[in-house]
Amino acid sequence: MQNPLRSEAEMFRLVVIIGLGCIAVIAVALLTEPVYGGILLAAEIGAGAGFLWSRLRRQAPPRRVEVAKGDDDRHRILVVANETVTGRALIDEILNRCKGRTAEIFVIVPALTSSRLEYIASDVDHAIGEAAKRLERSLKMLSEAGLTAGGRVGDHYDPNAAIEDALREFPADEVIISTHPPERSRWLELDVVERARRDLPMPVTHVVVDLEAERSRA
Repeated sequence: MQNPLRSEAEMFRLVVIIGLGCIAVIAVALLTEPVYGGILLAAEIGAGAGFLWSRLRRQAPPRRVEVAKGDDDRHRILVVANETVTGRALIDEILNRCKGRTAEIFVIVPALTSSRLEYIASDVDHAIGEAAKRLERSLKMLSEAGLTAGGRVGDHYDPNAAIEDALREFPADEVIISTHPPERSRWLELDVVERARRDLPMPVTHVVVDLEAERSRA
């Protein structure tokens, strides 16, 4: 079994977190009722199990991903982005990769909720609506640039799962994943790009889009 903790520093942080969690449980039990301390303990155990499962999943060995096969000489690019899907840096990267080629673009915009709890509760209507608006703007920009482009809103909380679903239908030759800068990117925290490069049998390009900087220049 793989060790989800990569260093002694991470082990130390885990010990500190466990200690603080124990103190919180004891304090709640003494200041209120023991049952509330038990509830807090159960919540902490659940959160810890989720964290370890997530880390183990990121470190899992490469696995075979099913990819559709194309029947012509078009160069097909699968683009995966959420809030950055209309970013100028992403559009420019797509245009550069299509120069001199008969290309086809398929854009996936995962309908990501603001929290896992919101997703579990199936409260995704707002996220789907916002993702659909961004997708429409992105496809319009690509069409105005003379490219053949289609797309859809992804239906997974996990962007990597959305990518795999798309590849079963769209025979991509390469994948472009667009994210916010590292300090603001949830996808980079979840190792979305690393997991895609590990699992997918085609080139994966990571494009960083700084929407704030683009708005300032505009």
